[in-house]
Amino acid sequence: MQQRAHDDAGGVHKQRQRRNRSTSSACFRFILLLVSVLTSSRRIFVAHAFRCCPKRQHRSRHHTLWVVPEDKHNGTDNASLKRADELKEDSLSSPLLNNKQYPESVLDRRSLLLSSAASALLLTTSTPTPAKAEITKDAIWPLWPALPVAPYSRRRTIMKKIAEGVYTFDQLIGIYYVHVPIRMTVCVVDNGLFVYAPVAPTRECLELMKPLIEKYGPVRTIVLPSVAVEHKVNAGPFARAFPDAEFYVVDRQYAFPLNLPSRTLGLPSWTKILPESSNGSNNNNLWDGQLEHEVLTVKPGIGSEFQEAAFYHKASDTLLLCDTIVAVSDEPPFILTEEPEYVRALLFHARDDPLELVDDTPANRRKGWRRIVLLFNFFFPGAAVADLGLRPLLRLDPSYEYGWGGWLPFSWKSEEAESKAFDVYSRGGAPTIFPIIQIILARGNSGAATLEWVEKVGRWPFRRVIPQHLDAPLNMDPEAFANTFSFIEKGVNGVRFCDEDVKFLRYAEEGFLNFSVYKSELGPLQGRGGCEL
Repeated sequence: MQQRAHDDAGGVHKQRQRRNRSTSSACFRFILLLVSVLTSSRRIFVAHAFRCCPKRQHRSRHHTLWVVPEDKHNGTDNASLKRADELKEDSLSSPLLNNKQYPESVLDRRSLLLSSAASALLLTTSTPTPAKAEITKDAIWPLWPALPVAPYSRRRTIMKKIAEGVYTFDQLIGIYYVHVPIRMTVCVVDNGLFVYAPVAPTRECLELMKPLIEKYGPVRTIVLPSVAVEHKVNAGPFARAFPDAEFYVVDRQYAFPLNLPSRTLGLPSWTKILPESSNGSNNNNLWDGQLEHEVLTVKPGIGSEFQEAAFYHKASDTLLLCDTIVAVSDEPPFILTEEPEYVRALLFHARDDPLELVDDTPANRRKGWRRIVLLFNFFFPGAAVADLGLRPLLRLDPSYEYGWGGWLPFSWKSEEAESKAFDVYSRGGAPTIFPIIQIILARGNSGAATLEWVEKVGRWPFRRVIPQHLDAPLNMDPEAFANTFSFIEKGVNGVRFCDEDVKFLRYAEEGFLNFSVYKSELGPLQGRGGCEL
């Protein structure tokens, strides 16, 4: 039989095709894991087994809570922090509370497959031990196993006043120290509060909510604006912490691989379906004239859905978005720099050698943040050379201070190359679309569904946008919002990023993911040429 296989060129070709399909399937599962955890473009099934959550808010006399004061630019003054107990007397009058080159087509697929197994092992054996930090027991989140990603149980909450009647609550999420902010936004409405995209309701988070409740009234409404697992996993527990509030979710909630009922995902029995639009004959009085909303629904492929509920808070002219738009600057987010334990993510990625312990300097923090952003967006950035084989594993040291055994599956070509790639991506903090999300939005009748949603949202006279990841707020009006999605009208799935950065995503879109996403007339992602990373 072996001799016949060697003699029969057609048989050899078929065998290779079968092997390639098998290996591609393994690559697909590995990438699917990364995409699901880091970006939720494909949703993993998370059976939220933890159905209970404290219905009362508890006060600890030994809290150390932080709020971030606003400056005149709605930015963050890192030096201006006060303890919550110092704010006890003047909390409501204070402005604080008013207050490798992506692998070519010759990518070593066997190395990728080996690394997926190694990654699974690292996830279970090499998570870093807690640093001597200021995280108190009130920042501990016991239900973290429902989605076992960083920072696991140790979830600080940073509250910031964005505008009059608008507050953000930032926590952290990530894997392999690719840590980014995940955000909840709270808006003041008549006689109470409106909560958008809940985060983990730790005691610390609930304590930070308390002054707002005392000043403005109870939580009236909670909205889960997405089907993304990183938002969905916290929505049920948060709703249970405020059982008297109305709780709305977008209607295409699903689980993977088994599409079980919503009640098995930890959503409470009083969950309501959010209507597609507030602009309808039956919904005119839904928000008592204080809010407007429009839901975007895109089916990018078989077995998956994407939804985004945009809300307009009229009193502050603020647009709330969940995942569609992001922006990033070269300074690391405050949530990553305020807590010593969280700073390690920046230093971990500032390394150029597996067991290197870099100095904690502003330059190294920015260097680590640049790399986190590029990895978060592109998986295999053009300025990096990936080694997903056994060589990095042979250098693991379980005692390495930052954790993960010092695993370093990337080497960076040069500081000049990564800085250039970051600057092209960031463009000084200009809003953009997360590349995985753009792949999704290009579906739905080749972007027609997205364009219709953009037109509806663009009728609202907002002055700022608050996304629930990365930087916020963004100075953005309806014209700038519409321009962000102009690739659809142009008929080309183009991005402003370096083409070397989107090369792997394009390879995935056209290759081992092509059976799971529908074709789009806009074509695959096309980046900017001439970067020469």
